[in-house]
Amino acid sequence: MRRYLYLAAAIGMLTSCSMTRPYTVTNNPIGTKKGVSKTTVVFGTSAGEQLAAGMIVTNKNFGVIEAAKKGKIDKIGCVDVKTTNFWLFQKVEVIVTGE
Repeated sequence: MRRYLYLAAAIGMLTSCSMTRPYTVTNNPIGTKKGVSKTTVVFGTSAGEQLAAGMIVTNKNFGVIEAAKKGKIDKIGCVDVKTTNFWLFQKVEVIVTGE
């Protein structure tokens, strides 16, 4: 019985909920290029708050500028933020599209 409780607790800690929401839209065309910047926030609720407070994150350069550079985007058309919540940590992706 104890083994099942440990298994249920482990599954509960590893389950996630993911949500993608629009952050910014400009008058520039959406375009075909796409850049992504990723980070993991430990014991946090918001990546922006954690970066500002200097808390535990895996990528200090995380953000729109890094995503645009990775996608070689000069004119940003749209910025989306994808957040995946786990029990103790959160994965955050900034997705930039444009030309």
